[in-house]
Amino acid sequence: MEITTRDLWTVVHGMGFGALFMLAFSAALAELYRLSTASGPYEPSGRGQTLLTFYLGAMVVLAWLAVFSGAYVIYPWYRAVPPEGLADLSEYPRRLLLSSGKTSEWHNIGMEWKEHVSWIAPIAISMVAYVFAKYGSAFAKVPHVRTAVLTFAVVAFVATGVAGAFGAFLNKYAPVRGGSVIILMGEQP
Repeated sequence: MEITTRDLWTVVHGMGFGALFMLAFSAALAELYRLSTASGPYEPSGRGQTLLTFYLGAMVVLAWLAVFSGAYVIYPWYRAVPPEGLADLSEYPRRLLLSSGKTSEWHNIGMEWKEHVSWIAPIAISMVAYVFAKYGSAFAKVPHVRTAVLTFAVVAFVATGVAGAFGAFLNKYAPVRGGSVIILMGEQP
């Protein structure tokens, strides 16, 4: 069983940072909503507030790691330009997608949209974490701030979902491959 370094980075980027960030939303959105329900703002304990602040901070770190690893590690491999006259484009995902009318829209819409919208998630969740860390549960007592925090959290969630879905489909049609081979199990060559 083996994997290439580029495959490994793609897994770390998508299934490591991205998927963990996406999974963390379930608890974060539930807790932020619970703190600001219509029946009256809930006051968490000092420990609960510290825990949510830490949790949101960890989400910020995961979001930025996902975006930076995608933009500065995976994306240059995706955009690589093949040598003139090369027939096998499997090592050049962007060119592989653009080489067929059946797959070109995955780049024209999917990747072009993904490379821009993915930056929204870490920016939005950073704002959520900052506001909660600065104002604590008091954010729930000010309706406009509460609405803004919840809206930014939902925007970050949606942006992550869209970027992740496009990333999964793009990797299906034109995976980023190459690099040195890492033997996970079996005999070393």
